[in-house]
Amino acid sequence: MVYPPTPRSEFFDALAAEILHNYRRGRVLIGIDGLVGARAFADDLAVALREAGHAVFRASFDDFQRPRAARTQRGAASPEALYFDWYDYSAFLRVLVQPFRMGGSTGFSTANFDADRDIPRESRWVTGPQDAMLLVDGPFLQRPELRGNANFIAYLETPADTLDAQQAGAKQLYEAAVGPRPLADAIIDDTVAAAPRRLFADRC
Repeated sequence: MVYPPTPRSEFFDALAAEILHNYRRGRVLIGIDGLVGARAFADDLAVALREAGHAVFRASFDDFQRPRAARTQRGAASPEALYFDWYDYSAFLRVLVQPFRMGGSTGFSTANFDADRDIPRESRWVTGPQDAMLLVDGPFLQRPELRGNANFIAYLETPADTLDAQQAGAKQLYEAAVGPRPLADAIIDDTVAAAPRRLFADRC
């Protein structure tokens, strides 16, 4: 059964077309930078890219967290813990981004740590075609440790009333250190899930 298009599906079809216009060949990394809603947004974009005929792999920063002891050393609920200690950027680059970029038969892993069980995940290496996209969701994707790795970054605007105190504080740290909004390739207001919309910022 074929369902009629919706404002949300049309939005993702248009965004996928824009990305594919510029990055159809080779290994391409797309980041969905957001504290809230990034996983669902990335999943829907992945559907649109696959329907356009492209190979897409999905990964989430939630599967690249650090052990609980490292995440909570500044206090489990502190903004500093979430911004500085929560994610293992070294592992993310080492087992996923760098081997994905190498192409060919090089294996890469889309998940590294099971935060619920607080143990490393068993390594499951996958390979892909020469022309493939890696779609990653998570917060702080434009921080200095990761800058330059993504071909395209979509930054999700996050209304203050959707954040808890820890998230709000971490967002302030991120904005002060990086200024992610004008650096992104696309700024998205996804607060109305049925009808996301594109925003624009002056890069000057």
